[in-house]
Amino acid sequence: MNTSILHQNIQDFISQNVGAPIAKLAFQKNPFPEVDWILILNQIEAKSKAKEKLPTWFSTENILYPSKISVEQTSSEKTAFYKASLISGKTLIDLTGGFGVDDYYFSKKFNVVAHCEINDDLSAIVKHNFEQLDVKNCFCYADDSANVLNEAESGFKWDWIYIDPSRRNDAKGKVFMLKDCLPNVPDSLDFYFEKADSILIKTAPLLDISAGLSELKFVKNIHIIALENEVKELLFEIHNHYFGEITIKTANILKDKTETFEFVLGNETVFPSFNLPQKYVYEPNSAIMKSGGFDEVSTIFKIDKLHKHSHLYTSAELIDFPGRRFEIEKVISYSKNEMKNKLVNTQANITTRNFPDTVENIRKKWKIKNGGNVYCFFTTDKNDNKIVLICRKIT
Repeated sequence: MNTSILHQNIQDFISQNVGAPIAKLAFQKNPFPEVDWILILNQIEAKSKAKEKLPTWFSTENILYPSKISVEQTSSEKTAFYKASLISGKTLIDLTGGFGVDDYYFSKKFNVVAHCEINDDLSAIVKHNFEQLDVKNCFCYADDSANVLNEAESGFKWDWIYIDPSRRNDAKGKVFMLKDCLPNVPDSLDFYFEKADSILIKTAPLLDISAGLSELKFVKNIHIIALENEVKELLFEIHNHYFGEITIKTANILKDKTETFEFVLGNETVFPSFNLPQKYVYEPNSAIMKSGGFDEVSTIFKIDKLHKHSHLYTSAELIDFPGRRFEIEKVISYSKNEMKNKLVNTQANITTRNFPDTVENIRKKWKIKNGGNVYCFFTTDKNDNKIVLICRKIT
C-alpha cells in the first residue's frame, strides 16, 4: 500500500479528474514525479467507477482504491445493504474479504466482523479505509481464511461464515461449478461447519441453481438479487443439519422500491392457469426469470400464462406486479398480411418470448426501428399460435 497518494495535492488532483479519459491522461506529464503515474491513474479510474457503485467510499476523504478490476468485481452498496438485511448475529467471518463493501454493511448488523484477505496490499487498503469510514468493529486479517478459522479459541464458533468464492482461471466457459472456485466450498463444508452453523455463499449469477444445490447440503434459502433488473448475485443460505423446504427469495432493487417474490422450491401443489391475451400483459423481472418460478407466478398472483414456455402473463384487471406491466392495444397473428398492415416501417421496442426468430431478424425482415412508445411481444399463445402483442407500457 502506497500512502504517498494520500497527500492532499494528489488527492485533489484525483478528485478533479474523476471521469476523465484515462487513455488521454496517460499521455500527460506526471505532475507528481515522486509518485508512480500509473498508480495515480489507477486511483482516478477506480474512483470514477466507485462514483455510482460505491457512493459512501466516493464521498469519503482519503479513501484508497485497489485495481479497477477489484472495484468492478465488488458488491455495489445497494446489494451489500440488502444482503446485510438478510442475516444478523454477534459474530461473522468473511473468508474472501476483497474490498470490504459487504463487511462494511455486515458491521452494522454484527458486533464483530472478521475480514480475511490473503492479498496483503488489499488487506492493508481495506483496513485503512475502514478507519476513514469510522468502522470500529471490523478486523482485518492478511492471511488465508483457513488459518484464521483454525487460530480461534478451542470450541469457539462464529455465528455466520460469509464466502464469495472466485472462479479459478482454468475454469473456462459459461457453465461452472462451485468446486471450480476458490475456495472450494463443497470440499470444505464439513470443516466450515466445525466453525459455524450458518453459512452464506455468494456466487455469480451465471451459476445454475440446480448445479449449486447438487454440490451443497443443508440449503434453507436461495436469494436472487437484481439491481435495476439485472441479476447481480445468487446467495445460498445454509444451516447445519437443516432438512426442510428450500425457499427461493427474489429481490429486484430499483431506485424507489424493491420488488420481492418468493416461493417454495419443488412445490407439487402449484397448478398454473392458461388463457389467451386479455387486457393486460406482465413480464417478470430478471430475478424471477432466474428463479424459474414461472408456474408459481401464475398461482400466487392469480394471473394466466400465455403458454407453458412463454413466461408472459395476462389478466383482465390490472394488478401490482414485480416486473413490467403493459396494456394490450392489439393482438395480431404473426403473418405476412398482419405484419404488413400493422408493423412494417414502424418504430417499436421488441421482445421475444418462446418465439422462433430473433429480435435482430424481426427488425431486419419487417423494417422496424428501435425505440418509441410502442412495445411488441413476439410470442406463442396457449394454442401454439405465433402472435404479436402490440402494447403500451404502464408506468
